[in-house]
Amino acid sequence: MRKPRIFFLVGPTSTGKTEAAIYLAKKLNAEIISCDSMQVYKGMDIITSKPSITLRKKVPHHLIGVLSPSKEYNVSRYRKDALKKVQDILKRGKSPLFVGGTGLYMTILVDGIFSLGKKSGAIRKQLYKLKEAYGNRYLYKRLQKVDPEAASKIHPNDAKRVIRALEVFKSTGKPISYLQKQRKGFSQEYGVKIFSLNMPREELYKRIGARVEKMFARGLLGEVKKLSKTKLSKTASYAIGIRELKGYFAGVYDLDEAKRRIKHNTCLYAKRQLTWFRKDKRVHWVNINDRQGPKGVAEKIWKELC
Repeated sequence: MRKPRIFFLVGPTSTGKTEAAIYLAKKLNAEIISCDSMQVYKGMDIITSKPSITLRKKVPHHLIGVLSPSKEYNVSRYRKDALKKVQDILKRGKSPLFVGGTGLYMTILVDGIFSLGKKSGAIRKQLYKLKEAYGNRYLYKRLQKVDPEAASKIHPNDAKRVIRALEVFKSTGKPISYLQKQRKGFSQEYGVKIFSLNMPREELYKRIGARVEKMFARGLLGEVKKLSKTKLSKTASYAIGIRELKGYFAGVYDLDEAKRRIKHNTCLYAKRQLTWFRKDKRVHWVNINDRQGPKGVAEKIWKELC
């Protein structure tokens, strides 16, 4: 029997994933699950560019605006929530379509996640003391002895990863390279198709600038002021626009400078997103331009599937 199929529409911010996903979902008989680390929060509609209520009425959306921004959210919890939604959608005879730009969320769904047990502060502290006393090379040689496979993939000077691998071995008795192979994800159970939108860099940056201006026109200042009255979780506080507008509200710089910072940091974020997705060889790249509307983008992806 053919495996049930799960689809991903990913890519950098401002490429038009949200709108194209509506047309694509209808062709696939799919429901949309957010693959965005920020859209899960309530009251962060403008700053996270959530799909509008109108769009969400056209196709069912999941994991959008379901959590207070004062609460922490992580990959483990996201995976648990997403798996439940996938099962529910498949039971209804539909296909799950993940849409968003959080590469880590996509990866832990496709490849799975492995449990390393509880982090041991005592073990980690001891390892950092050894680093200070004997240097990075000393710890790296220890890793080479207990887990040569992991050591071959880590630079000797990457102390953080070396220490984490040693910590896992000392706390579980098993090499981290072994534990990583035990994880199971969508790729083992389903037919997975991943599409990433891409466009010329100049066009992308122009779109980012226009989106930021639109966010301000829609009331970004008011939304962030309201959020500033809440004790935001560490995760929610990373949303681009929070820190940049904090300086404006404090009178450190003017509104134009705040906008410039938001645009600049969003462009940097888009570059990081592209880097992440380009490392995954399973991604099918869909090159688009400003002349193609969301329907045209969906048609292009549909033709690749047929």
